[in-house]
Amino acid sequence: MTGRQGFLACTGVVLLLLLSAAVILSATLGYMEVPAVDVLNVLIGRLLGSENGLDPVTVAVVADVRLPRILAAVLVGGVLAICGTVFQAILLNPLADPYTLGISSGAAFGASLVIVLQVFGLALPSALSVPIFSFAGSVATLLVVLALAAGDRRLSSTSLILSGVIVAAILSAAIGFLKFLADEQVGIIIFWLMGSLSGVSWQNVLLLMPVALAGIVVCLFHGRELNIMATGERTASTLGVNTVRLRWTLLVVCSLMTAVCVSVSGIIGFVGLIVPHLLRHLIGPDNRWLIGLSFLGGGLLLLCADTLTRAILPSEVPIGVLTALIGGPVFCVIFKKRQQDGTAGF
Repeated sequence: MTGRQGFLACTGVVLLLLLSAAVILSATLGYMEVPAVDVLNVLIGRLLGSENGLDPVTVAVVADVRLPRILAAVLVGGVLAICGTVFQAILLNPLADPYTLGISSGAAFGASLVIVLQVFGLALPSALSVPIFSFAGSVATLLVVLALAAGDRRLSSTSLILSGVIVAAILSAAIGFLKFLADEQVGIIIFWLMGSLSGVSWQNVLLLMPVALAGIVVCLFHGRELNIMATGERTASTLGVNTVRLRWTLLVVCSLMTAVCVSVSGIIGFVGLIVPHLLRHLIGPDNRWLIGLSFLGGGLLLLCADTLTRAILPSEVPIGVLTALIGGPVFCVIFKKRQQDGTAGF
């Protein structure tokens, strides 16, 4: 192992330890404070299938209330960070993000449509209908964006981003109309648009886990090709990389990963922008390492933000608002510094 690889491995170990510590700390915080020892006992008891001698209330609070939300925060944050990393790599654009393609607006439209239908008396179970409709809206938006960009056979970043902006603008107007129809239920729509993990259950975690695992495997498998793409399309083609197929594959995979996250947590921005930038500045542009470390960094960032709004602030703030307040200024500073250094691109 070279010195560079050792540094990257140490960075991964540090992020993993920080994430593990954050999980334990987050589980101890809340309306009912639980000692870290009791949290570890509950986790070990669940893994071994033996909870004898443990306080039932503590078990219920940690295992059934806090742990699903904590794991969902880690998975959503990690997946969004991976998607941001990959989108920036395949589009060669430091501002690229799954949300740039309008996928979040599609999910928001789907969830808002369910709420409006309920207002008009259509009986739909929110626990199932909101994730299903938001997921369907995301996928439909992806297909429309790809159809609009299909005229450009090479799927350039300009065509994709422009298509996403057009579709997002149309959906934004449609969501505004749904808000008008929602009347008294407009607050529910607004809260969902701002992002929240308050209603997450183990069913949501079980949905996120296979998506996150499969997405990480696919993205890591193409890490070397993403590195070659950074040298330019012509050079990548001469080295045997099918840039068009690679873009289509990763575009679809990451968009579907984002759609699942949005269907569970609502719109949470800036995670997919900030984490890849910070890690790229710290460890360099090697996507073979950056993808895996982005998952750890994104999970850590979103878990800390969710713990702050859930257990520390006097009242729960939508997590999408909190990540925007934290990430927005940081992103502006990073981007301004890159402009001054003449490295606004890759």
